[in-house]
Amino acid sequence: MIEVEWSAALLGFGIGTVMGIVFFVGLAIGIQRALRTKTPVGILALSAVVRLAAFLGIGWVVVSQGGPWAGLGYGIAFLAVRFAATTLARSEAVTGDAP
Repeated sequence: MIEVEWSAALLGFGIGTVMGIVFFVGLAIGIQRALRTKTPVGILALSAVVRLAAFLGIGWVVVSQGGPWAGLGYGIAFLAVRFAATTLARSEAVTGDAP
């Protein structure tokens, strides 16, 4: 039977939660700034590159230092934060004043 390293998984989950929040806050800031400029594609592309590089770089460090269980926790946490962020964004869109 495979033994789960719970401490590594929880460490990865904690770091993944923080990185997920930073990722989606960065997305929101990038979209807000892009909507205020005449060249939104450049802002969105730069935002995406920075966010993805940070997310994957930190993920690489987590897996390198904590092992596969930490990587699994990191990924699960990101998906949980993604689910929460998209649910929140949908609920705000539905309750908005749009026609």
